[in-house]
Amino acid sequence: MIKDKIPKEEIEKWLEKLEEKISKIKMKDETKQQFLDNLKAYVNDCVYWLEKGDYVKAWEAISFAWGLYEAGEYFEVFEKIHK
Repeated sequence: MIKDKIPKEEIEKWLEKLEEKISKIKMKDETKQQFLDNLKAYVNDCVYWLEKGDYVKAWEAISFAWGLYEAGEYFEVFEKIHK
């Protein structure tokens, strides 16, 4: 991999993994829904930049989304739902 390029397949792999995880959670405290909304907004940004062919911005967006997801798990703000 070239240092300044990110393969589309790598971004799509992490996007798919995160979308699967997000589909199985909700906020424990509904007054904090904006947290999950922001996480989903970064996922949407990733999809947008993927479609535009800007893989660096797509990678940044999915990285931010993963950071929010992991913070949410760490602070136990999510409730698992069964699908």
